[in-house]
Amino acid sequence: MSKLFGTDGIRGVANLPPMDSETALKLGRALAFTIKKEGEHARILIGKDTRVSGYMLETALESGISSMGVDVMLVGPLPTPAVAFATRSMRADAGIMISASHNSYEDNGIKIFDKDGFKLPDEVEKEIEDLIYNNQADKLRADPGKIGKAFRIDDAIGRYIVFLKNCVDKSVSFEGLKVVVDAANGAAYKVAPQLLFELGAEVYMIGDRPNGRNINLNCGSLHPENVVNKVRELGFDCGLAFDGDADRIVLCDEKGQIFDGDDILAVCATAMQEEGTLKNSGIVGTVMSNLGLEKYFQSKNISFVRSNVGDRYVLSEMLTHDLNLGGEQSGHVIFLDDNTTGDGLLTALKVLSISQKSGKPLSSYKGMFERYPQLLINVKVEEKVPFEEVPSVVKALRAAEDEMGNEGRILLRYSGTENKARVMVECSDSQKCRKVADELSSAVRSALG
Repeated sequence: MSKLFGTDGIRGVANLPPMDSETALKLGRALAFTIKKEGEHARILIGKDTRVSGYMLETALESGISSMGVDVMLVGPLPTPAVAFATRSMRADAGIMISASHNSYEDNGIKIFDKDGFKLPDEVEKEIEDLIYNNQADKLRADPGKIGKAFRIDDAIGRYIVFLKNCVDKSVSFEGLKVVVDAANGAAYKVAPQLLFELGAEVYMIGDRPNGRNINLNCGSLHPENVVNKVRELGFDCGLAFDGDADRIVLCDEKGQIFDGDDILAVCATAMQEEGTLKNSGIVGTVMSNLGLEKYFQSKNISFVRSNVGDRYVLSEMLTHDLNLGGEQSGHVIFLDDNTTGDGLLTALKVLSISQKSGKPLSSYKGMFERYPQLLINVKVEEKVPFEEVPSVVKALRAAEDEMGNEGRILLRYSGTENKARVMVECSDSQKCRKVADELSSAVRSALG
């Protein structure tokens, strides 16, 4: 049996298994069966980003869920963290987000949250997979008189905005702040400008004209140069670039300097430590977090835990070590006191609040740590064969490690959401970094590309 769930839910090309109507319907039935308790009424909430295939998958999921006697709440286009929030605040038994995050519109994905807004544990995903592949849920449909209903929640955006505003210290004012926002033609295209406007900021929007096929297209967090250029052109104070489902963010200051997830962690962890709100004086990063960030935290007596790449792994380490801040270099940042998953809008508010409270421009927070040269090369692969089973790759990796010695780090891993191998090399010598990365990525490409 093939595995349906990856590191971040289910993902694939729209209208092909597993991102087709047939699988979505079965998934809806299986999920409904796992959360439904005998004699109790159950509800599942469904949100989506702006991909055209979202309509198809939403309808199929709704059909499968209601066929099991479970009601469906439809919130429409909303950021992934808003779906996590709404699931627990509206006391749903589970929440579903239809999105492929930063991927292009041809792809789509399905992320599932439990009633507390956390992504499903592995054992529940395995139970759902078994129900789907064994067709067990199909045989357990509700009687005609017990079929579930579906209804739309019209004020979901307003609920989320109120939640986010309550995460900002009321002493902090955004009045006079001028912000460029790139919504990536995705899920934040409505909520982002409305939120910032209600907080008093002046907002200039780009990437806010979704048509179902332009999500992440040369815009958003993968193309922060758009907000950089517009901030410089308009003389604004900062720029915010989200991805398609707005669970990650990249910022820029008034000079156009980019803040990635590592920069954001440095800013927020330092401020929280000074305020006494950084739980257990520690944070979680990932194996991709820059070595310079780790050394910076050591100098600040902040413990630094590395997890595998993926916000579910970041969250797992946060729970294990009882920490309330963690994140990825890509811009997924989790403020566990406020939300249960990476939240781009919440992250923006946290960073901007720190700057506004201090009265200093955002640029004064750039360069808090000395960044080691780090090179990441993505190599498309036909199949994700374990690297240790490919002799030429093993040989190249050993040679790279010998050449690097103790001067830096090498990370070779597969993407959890795409057919890509990621080669990361980090050291103080940028030329050596390039040489080692090129040689190792070439070996991977020859063997697996």
